[in-house]
Amino acid sequence: MRPLADESTLADAGGKGASLAWLRAHGYQVPQTWVVPPGTEPSLDQLDPNKAYAVRSSANVEDGGAASFAGQFLTRLDVTGVEAVGAAVAAVRASADTTGVDSYSAHMGAADPIEMSVLIQEMVTPVASGVVFTRNPITGLNEVVLEAVAGRGDLLVGRGATPQRWVRRWGAWTQEPTDPSLPADVAATLVDQAMEIGEAYGRPADLEWVWDGHDIWWLQIRPITGVGDVAVYSNRISKEVMPGLIKPLVWSVNVPVVNRAWIELFTEAIGPNDVRAADLAKSFAYRSYFNMGAIGDIFELVGMPRDSLELLLGLPEGPDKPTFKPTPATIRKLPRLLTFAARQARYGGDTDRHLRGLRAEYGRFGAPLEHRSDAELLEAVDKLMELGTRAAYANIVVPLLANIYTALLRKQLARRGIDLATVDIVEDLDAGRDDLDSQLDELAGVMATAGVDSPEATAELSRFIERFGHFSDSGNDFSVASWREQPELLKAMAAARGSTSRRSVRKPWSEVRRHLGPIGRVILGLVRRRAARYQARREQVSSLYTYGYGLFRNYFLELGKRLADRGIIADADDIMFLTLDEVRAGFAGELVASAAHAIVSRHRAEMAKVVDVAMPEIIYGDGFIATGAAAGESILRGVATSRGHYRGPVRVVTGLSDFGKVQPGDVLAIPFSDVGWTPLFDKVKAIVAESGGMLSHSSIVAREYGIPCVVSVPGATALEDGVMVTVDGYRGEVICG
Repeated sequence: MRPLADESTLADAGGKGASLAWLRAHGYQVPQTWVVPPGTEPSLDQLDPNKAYAVRSSANVEDGGAASFAGQFLTRLDVTGVEAVGAAVAAVRASADTTGVDSYSAHMGAADPIEMSVLIQEMVTPVASGVVFTRNPITGLNEVVLEAVAGRGDLLVGRGATPQRWVRRWGAWTQEPTDPSLPADVAATLVDQAMEIGEAYGRPADLEWVWDGHDIWWLQIRPITGVGDVAVYSNRISKEVMPGLIKPLVWSVNVPVVNRAWIELFTEAIGPNDVRAADLAKSFAYRSYFNMGAIGDIFELVGMPRDSLELLLGLPEGPDKPTFKPTPATIRKLPRLLTFAARQARYGGDTDRHLRGLRAEYGRFGAPLEHRSDAELLEAVDKLMELGTRAAYANIVVPLLANIYTALLRKQLARRGIDLATVDIVEDLDAGRDDLDSQLDELAGVMATAGVDSPEATAELSRFIERFGHFSDSGNDFSVASWREQPELLKAMAAARGSTSRRSVRKPWSEVRRHLGPIGRVILGLVRRRAARYQARREQVSSLYTYGYGLFRNYFLELGKRLADRGIIADADDIMFLTLDEVRAGFAGELVASAAHAIVSRHRAEMAKVVDVAMPEIIYGDGFIATGAAAGESILRGVATSRGHYRGPVRVVTGLSDFGKVQPGDVLAIPFSDVGWTPLFDKVKAIVAESGGMLSHSSIVAREYGIPCVVSVPGATALEDGVMVTVDGYRGEVICG
């Protein structure tokens, strides 16, 4: 037995002892500690018989990156008297040889024999105790999570206490308890010190602490594992460009067509990379979500902080939010980025030539399809996808240029007290009078003056359909009927619009110009012309992209008709519920009718089931389970403490007498748990507890077993055995039914 020294002299101090030595060596307060190495007897004459001590395990297997063995070994607190300390040391050593530890070791695949060192520490009389995570261990977000209970910290692990919770994000509290057990300055100091420790530690850290009313003492540090492995998906942008439910065929065409264009842009900007089209987006409940991790990879390639992705997610900000600071990687990429910017400016200036080329190539796909062979139709689909990527590229670059120049113009006008929305910037220019809005206004005006069914209105409607009939409710969903297929609805839309053009109520640019000085007229005139030109080209590019995308509908309906004629699918429209590969397989004789019918039926049923589901804006992890909660299912809410999603039957266990009813694959609903419940966790796939926090036994074991856990869930043990529940270990929800 010897006093805790620096970490270099403590090869036999075990995991916990080494971590305490590290904290002490870095200047943080640690209680006076002695180490009893394995196989040695403690020389207890070094202890003060009048003081209380904590006797804790420090096995060689504890606090590792893969398995922490947290809560598996015995801890004795408030031990007084030399004989009592000696007995506690023996009890802690004996706790390494129990059924619970054997079960845990087997589950975690821990092969090393346990060598048990024991720590003897002077007890700190606690006013409050708890845990702090330097990064959210569930979502991986850059926020500090602090949990505290009044009194001793063992309440958090095995006695079912529900802690108070603070979350600080980029220097601002985003969650605080209403009646805190810690003074505000102590909570802030705990977080500040934890962040300092985490930076020195070099990786996200999980720390235990105690506050004695005056000083903060650190009791343990261990790494948080897996925080960089959490996949994060967002629909903030994707739900605008691909709204609603997306059928399988549309998804299998859209993702490669559009995402290849984005990858081409990324590659031009930053050089070769490993991003694939399929990596940029993922479908959840038949909705489109962007993969923020793939975008984060691109951020890092140009030297941007990966955590700045969280700004794109719309999460709460604080004064310490990440800012872009050029790095060596940025400097290395700068010449390429400047070349890329110049190339895009030239591309925008030559938009008309690109549009003419695209129109000419799309013109080759308008001939009747019924006399073409299957192979010719499928080959045309491939060519349309290649052409669609070119059109998507233009449909990205030109709107970006339009947004840049419009934003510049808006900012300059705002400085002069002028709202851009009140100005007609295309007045006296040939930049955009032939756009959709103006032509729809023209149709509405003719219908209002001559009558909805007048010859004049009918002729104007025909001209409008010829020009814009390829539009639909969704320009990115070719399964939706085009306006050309719905003339009566188009007439109703125009009639409801009225006869007054929105532009007619805007002030002309000439009026704005009179209020500008000579320099302002030149500079704003140039910006105005660029903004007007790119706004007009944006509409033209978008229209052409939609036209080309709509051509897929013609080809796939013809292909669907042929599959239906051969009995492979029931109806031509069923083709929309197959993927492109499955369509090819159908024509190659590799997809038989029974399999095709089953695929179509399954997708139709799944889409019908999730049509009314309220989808989250952010999804963590790849295993999201869509539920029908929006249709009346009940939701219990708590605190997510172990990530993952699982759906299964719930089994309520309140004590040892209930252990026998737990079956493999159950969701375990409990009041709380301690180490004696560990054997149950081998069977279950998710845990729901009425009490507890991040450091509760059930939370720790669930994280290490890789199963979702939600704690502090009121009513968890009131659930009925066998009821199906969905446990969301990211959002802290238990959806019943």
